[in-house]
Amino acid sequence: MEDRNVRCRISDVVMDVVMPYLHDPKDRDAVSLVCKRWYELDALTRKHVTIALCYTTTPDRLRQRFQHLESLKLKGKPRAAMFNLIPEDWGGYVTPWVREIADSFHRLTCLHFRRMIVRDSDLELLAETRGRVLQVLKLDKCSGFSTDGLFHIGHSCRNLRTLFLEESSIKEKDGNWLHELAENNTVLETLNFYMTDLIKVKIEDLEHIAKNCRSLSSVKTSDCEILDLVGFFRNAAVLEEFCGGFFNEQSERYSVVTLPQKLCRLGLTYMGKNEMPIVFPFATLLKKLDLLYALLDTEDHCTLIQRCPNLEILETRNVIGDRGLEVLARSCKRLRRLRIERGADEPDMEHEEGVVSQRGLMALAQGCLELEYVAVYVSDITNACLEYIGTYSKNLSDFRLVLLDREETITDLPLDNGVRALLRGCQKLRRFALYLRRGGLTDLGLSYIGQYSQNVRWMLLGYVGESDAGLLAFSKGCPSLQKLEMRGCCFSERALADAVMQLTSLRYLWVQGYRGSGTGRDLLAMARPFWNIELIPPRRVDVPDQQGVEHPAHILAYYSLAGPRTDFPDSVIPVDPASLLSF
Repeated sequence: MEDRNVRCRISDVVMDVVMPYLHDPKDRDAVSLVCKRWYELDALTRKHVTIALCYTTTPDRLRQRFQHLESLKLKGKPRAAMFNLIPEDWGGYVTPWVREIADSFHRLTCLHFRRMIVRDSDLELLAETRGRVLQVLKLDKCSGFSTDGLFHIGHSCRNLRTLFLEESSIKEKDGNWLHELAENNTVLETLNFYMTDLIKVKIEDLEHIAKNCRSLSSVKTSDCEILDLVGFFRNAAVLEEFCGGFFNEQSERYSVVTLPQKLCRLGLTYMGKNEMPIVFPFATLLKKLDLLYALLDTEDHCTLIQRCPNLEILETRNVIGDRGLEVLARSCKRLRRLRIERGADEPDMEHEEGVVSQRGLMALAQGCLELEYVAVYVSDITNACLEYIGTYSKNLSDFRLVLLDREETITDLPLDNGVRALLRGCQKLRRFALYLRRGGLTDLGLSYIGQYSQNVRWMLLGYVGESDAGLLAFSKGCPSLQKLEMRGCCFSERALADAVMQLTSLRYLWVQGYRGSGTGRDLLAMARPFWNIELIPPRRVDVPDQQGVEHPAHILAYYSLAGPRTDFPDSVIPVDPASLLSF
């Protein structure tokens, strides 16, 4: 017994030294379950926490567990909100969290809110209570606030190194927020208001920031005429990343624009063929290229890409075409991340040059062996292509494929064997999305996904499987799956409930489009302690220039230590086993 106590004391001493060097949250979670002492050590030394859904716990629980946090990432609305699939009033309010942060988390220097509703009063309270120490503030795809709230941040947060507002919905009253930031900050390194409606921005304030903040390395703006940014570029001597700006039709004047010498990550909005020569002098230095909002055709993509041999990250639209991917495979051997969005409304997409298919992806898999992330919309796909990816892309940790629903016939469906080969070959895969069309994957293919997704933690499946049997076979595998999202599937409520009970690691489920029971009775099969279930009934959503779109019903279910939500809007029905039968 004495020897055992000595060993325990020695192990505690070792863990006291080792614990601060454990940074992976999965490792820390495992260690904290060993014994009470290690649980306490984790609580004392944890510096960063990510909360994947703000309703899974409460601010006071976070405070009680981790009192010495320096960094917090908090997510609100489900990911489907980015595609207008979740009602705007669903929830995700940041206010209770900001109040707790203001009162209790005195060491917190980094805050990241994603898809949350933020009020001006929240930003004012943060500025008043955390202004002196806050170094990073990210309002990522957030809404509910205005430039008045940002004014308080710019005025009080003088040690802010990162201000990130990308894709947030911000009510613009004036540009004074940026002026305050320019007047009060000398340490800013990252400024990002890309893809926002902030247009009352004075170029003089951007130039002032460039002059005052000598470590400014990344700026992503809303629409600013490139010619107006000449002075900004001249002063931003160490700038490594720039996105935004736009070009007008007076292309001959752009020869006066000189970009900073250290620039290696670039995205120029509305850049066309005539403006491409601006990039050529430093194309060999580029590591990241964002062409999502460039006005380039397939040939232009080929011309530019072959000049960028050191490219590691490329974001573009499927106008790049198979020929562009073949050039990418030959020219950019260091490519790690590729994102290809759809461009369905563009004329180029109707021609062979403007589509991505198995031809381009097979060339990519063979040529770019360092790929870690691929997200792509394709017009055609084959089993052989997926087998190629499984054979050559051994470093893939994140793979997402959407098969566009066009009139052409896909000759090689179902993709059962290809999906199996991809999953067997890509052992490092942690995130996996497969969005097909009817007939794209049979029940057997769905069972392959379950069988061979040993390490996948997040999964999105669209229009896969044929029956409940396929879902149940799938749910016998996926031992690491924590988050599952599904759309357009044929499964019943009972099968969904049974699958949830078999997926032992599952913490979150979102389903849109399923065979409802009418009463919701069958969902009782997955009712259990700490498991919240919400229903979003079918609704009609207005789409600009189109007739209203009918959205099928949703199921949202997740583990929560906080208990049932209290801020349900009218568009959401909480499922309470005690009252379910009265719906």
